[in-house]
Amino acid sequence: MRGKDRKNGVDQPIIGVRRKVLSAAVLAITCNSAAWAQGAAAPTGASDTVAVPAAAPSKAGAATPVAKQSGPVNTVQQDTVVVTGTRTDTRASQSLTPVDVITGDRLRSTGQSNLRDALVQLSPSIGHQTYGGDASMLTDALTLHGLSPDHVLVLVNGKRRHSTANISLDPGPNQGSTGVDIDMIPLGLIDHVEILRDGAAAQYGSDAIAGVINIILKKNSHGGELQSTNGQTYAGDGFKTANSATVGLNLGGKGFLDLSAEYVRQNHTVRTGPDDYFGTFQPGHGYYNPMLGDPASTRQSVGYNAGYYIGDNVELYGFGTYAHRDAQAYQNFRPSSVLPEIYPNGFVPQETISENDFSVTTGVKGQNLFGWSWDLSSTYGGDHDDIGMTHSANTGLYAATGYTPTSFHLATVSNTQLTNNLDFSRAFQLPVLPAPLNVSWGVEQRRETYSIGAGDYASYIDGGSQALPGLAPVSANDVSRNVLGTYVDLSTRLAPKWTVDLAGRFEHYSDVGNTVNGKLATRYDFTPAFAIRGSVSTGFRAPSLAEEYYSNINESPASVEGLLAANSAAARLIGAEPLKSEKSTNFNLGFVLTPVQGMHVTLDAYQIDIRNRIVEGGTASGADAIAAMEAAGLSIPSSIPASAVSASYFTNGASTRTRGLDLTGTYHTGFGAYGQVDWDLGVNINTTSVTHIATGANGAPELSAQQVAWLTTGTPKNKIIFGGTWHRDKWGVSLHETRFGATSSEETYIVGPNAFSTTQFIHFNSAARYVTDVEVRYDVTKKFQIAIGANNLFDVYPSKLPYEAQLEGVQYDSYASSTGVNGGFYYARARYVF
Repeated sequence: MRGKDRKNGVDQPIIGVRRKVLSAAVLAITCNSAAWAQGAAAPTGASDTVAVPAAAPSKAGAATPVAKQSGPVNTVQQDTVVVTGTRTDTRASQSLTPVDVITGDRLRSTGQSNLRDALVQLSPSIGHQTYGGDASMLTDALTLHGLSPDHVLVLVNGKRRHSTANISLDPGPNQGSTGVDIDMIPLGLIDHVEILRDGAAAQYGSDAIAGVINIILKKNSHGGELQSTNGQTYAGDGFKTANSATVGLNLGGKGFLDLSAEYVRQNHTVRTGPDDYFGTFQPGHGYYNPMLGDPASTRQSVGYNAGYYIGDNVELYGFGTYAHRDAQAYQNFRPSSVLPEIYPNGFVPQETISENDFSVTTGVKGQNLFGWSWDLSSTYGGDHDDIGMTHSANTGLYAATGYTPTSFHLATVSNTQLTNNLDFSRAFQLPVLPAPLNVSWGVEQRRETYSIGAGDYASYIDGGSQALPGLAPVSANDVSRNVLGTYVDLSTRLAPKWTVDLAGRFEHYSDVGNTVNGKLATRYDFTPAFAIRGSVSTGFRAPSLAEEYYSNINESPASVEGLLAANSAAARLIGAEPLKSEKSTNFNLGFVLTPVQGMHVTLDAYQIDIRNRIVEGGTASGADAIAAMEAAGLSIPSSIPASAVSASYFTNGASTRTRGLDLTGTYHTGFGAYGQVDWDLGVNINTTSVTHIATGANGAPELSAQQVAWLTTGTPKNKIIFGGTWHRDKWGVSLHETRFGATSSEETYIVGPNAFSTTQFIHFNSAARYVTDVEVRYDVTKKFQIAIGANNLFDVYPSKLPYEAQLEGVQYDSYASSTGVNGGFYYARARYVF
């Protein structure tokens, strides 16, 4: 959902952001957060396993044993077998492309209640927009290497996960995105997460331009755990409670069934200062406006993962999740003058979402079909969002009829994704090669749907509900598309120390046509201590159905603003053309070093060129916009001047180049009777530049300077994570320091006595920020552990904006704030395993 200026009755983020210093990311391989003590047995049933591709049981009726990790439970293992970015069983330390592994226990010991926030805390290559505005605040999406959430492909057990239906429409770095909301997966069900930091569209299809996040679920046939984490901010708000239960069951000695349930509740946080938007107070005074901060949310989720052998070589498997979330986000305060008859003391509207998210996969795979391993699967998932507004009013309707509701249904958006896969693989022994030639090929069929439902009549008529109007019937839509793809992947050794992998993929989209992509990856191990690796690939991202067909028309007593569907006849009147797929070219060159025993270091440089990036552009106003609006079925009131009517659409408006460097390192040191420490380091340097801006039908650039800034400076140019975990006997302590690079922005500056005065922009620099995270654990018994910790131990906040730029009480550059605006958070956790 999108909004406009509050003085016209609805919200628009006022603060423009232009960051000189970008973020980006790295990936640090974080080591050992909650290690069970040296010399002490791990609690019975503790999740210390690594999921590996299922193999045939050693004898009929025996379930496949799951490989055990050595060392402490939460240590990140580079010797873990990974299945991301490769079609063969490969250890992370031997991968041809950078793959990092974060264990589930490490995720759960961060004190974070959301998977996204845990990954952001552990991985410098992963980030997120801390304040998205309007409905985008109610969805948890992440980014990789500073690109859009749409440029990250999310898999679960290697199968494509559906995206959210909730499109991010407010101006900012994530505008137009519908990324995957990974927080709808129960955290307790996750065994580990594999992060591929390289383009992989030639292997997996659309969206894998920045990389792939593969969430591997537990495969335990016994045991389980109960866990509860509770905490709140230093400021005394934002209380969180996260409670989970997981159990592993043995299916007659031939399989496993893991079940997990989770309940998470988070209260509002408020970090807005005094709101003197209308210029009626002395400096430092104003209305109480709770807009800036985290929304309140309640989430219940359940999930399962199962496998069952029906013979020596054939396994039935399935997994799925279901989650329901209710969330509420504060909007801007309305003073009593807006509607004194109903709200004599003013009011704060709250945007709400009631969300149901589900996914289920069923499949069968085997080891010997005429010599081929095979896997046949079907995945069906979707997201359904009812968006509303409470504690609000329709002032135009009240003026006309003397009545207005105070709660509104604004819109319904939903999507579904049905994916069917058939994959084959086989190793051929050729006399001319020193190792087998691994051949993998397969086909994928996918059907995607997207629907938009209108809000109730009172939500959009006569200017609509305060804070955000509902969608009118003209915006309703129900669309779909079909996708058919096929791939082939060849890997072998050309020499004893030289490994290569060649992949190619063809896909046909019923709406945007065909695409062919390829990838070449190689690695040469000069010695056991030193290897060089690299890759070059092409990729693509098909426009989402939301980008193609979503339209949103806002009408207030003073203006009309519309986002027209890019593929509509109305948008074509102001220069729109059907959206094309984004195209990418990726380069990666890296080194893998093991200079001494216990130390592992990787250094990878990358370049990602993206052509035809999809952005909001093509803005028209006046008579042209009126003609387009009327073609879309909207009658413009005669009281609205032509100069106050504008329309825009999504377009392939820019090309960008992202360059960066990832450094990761882990080192294990022992101190005898004083315990041992697992150190970890992650450094990322990342920068994005705009290499081309398209021009619209009127000859003007499709992007404004502010939009260019959001593409290029939306996140810090560097992020560093350094720390380690000490463990001895029953004790464990994790300590990590994260440095977020400096940022800069262009902020709105009021020149005059109130918000209706002339405004200018001022350049604002925000210094680098250092955030400390610490946790202390103690094993009360072999089955029961307690822990206390703090995220942002020293209560670090972003730099404050100049008072003149604190419009609507927003004290911080919320779009550029990688540290977030909530300050310190302390928590306690109890865990019982059985």
